[in-house]
Amino acid sequence: MKKILKVALACSLIMSLLALSACGSETKGGAKDGSDEPITIALSPWPGWYMWYLVEEKGLFEKHGVNVKLEFFPVYSDSLQALSTGKVDANSQTLSDSLAPVSKGIKLKAVLVNDNSHGGDAIVSKPDIQSVTDLKGKTVVTELGTVDHLLLLTALEQYGMSEKDINYVNMTVNDAGPAFISGKSDAAVLWEPFQTKAVKEGKGKVLFSSKDTPGLIPDLLVFREDVVKNRPGDVQKIVDAWFEGLEYFKEHEDEAIQLLAAKAETTPEDFKLGLDSIKLFTPEDNIAAFEKGDSYTSLEYTGAKTAEFLNKLDMVGDIDDISILFDDQFVKKAAGK
Repeated sequence: MKKILKVALACSLIMSLLALSACGSETKGGAKDGSDEPITIALSPWPGWYMWYLVEEKGLFEKHGVNVKLEFFPVYSDSLQALSTGKVDANSQTLSDSLAPVSKGIKLKAVLVNDNSHGGDAIVSKPDIQSVTDLKGKTVVTELGTVDHLLLLTALEQYGMSEKDINYVNMTVNDAGPAFISGKSDAAVLWEPFQTKAVKEGKGKVLFSSKDTPGLIPDLLVFREDVVKNRPGDVQKIVDAWFEGLEYFKEHEDEAIQLLAAKAETTPEDFKLGLDSIKLFTPEDNIAAFEKGDSYTSLEYTGAKTAEFLNKLDMVGDIDDISILFDDQFVKKAAGK
């Protein structure tokens, strides 16, 4: 759905956007708390991010006293560019995609974990391949520098292997699925909906998924830093409205899925399948994620490991202190901490 994660594209854009970003911050980030100027939040096709529409439709932004405009980007990379240039105040994006602009000096703050991929990204293999170790010498396809490439390397590392042990072929996820279905590869690393299609049409099996690496692929609400500094009260209201929206979803799931499926232009059944592949994060989940740690359940740990991975591929510059990206004050207050 959303997981384009073309960090190389982001990197190529960043240098040309830096001059624009300063200008954009003046126009979008200059308002103060309580301003009538709306805070613009960008979102793209992904099950967890459609929840913003539930918050909007149920009037929860108004209830919490904040003016919010949701801006939908069918092409995920366009939303990344919009945030980098200051055309929007915040974006729903992966942790991985937040690293390239930070490494180039664009000041961002991740204030909320919307969800984690929890099976929505997976290694799909032929039925006769029983474990990750059986991939040795096999052809595995996925897209270089994507979260699914990272998932593949993480799986290999967990089983004492590296990319050198397989025949890795760089291929877009859009092409990797059909390549697997047609028998041109032994395995493919895919996100939804390509994953389910490969399992059904290619008679594949899920060998390893993001369920096995909790926290590896977090989806975040990321603000421009100037907006957080100038309008912290409004940011808090947005975070509070989000969590109230999740509570509404839990209590009225069937109604909410009908509404969100219509927004996603899909069936309620298919939308629910997408939701089943993620874990929506509660305030308590958020607090745990923002804490320092030595596993992928910690945003700082995941960010550092992901930055190292992308740096080796020359897709992200050096980030001296990954902690500058994270601001947990809003989720803490939402949780009453």
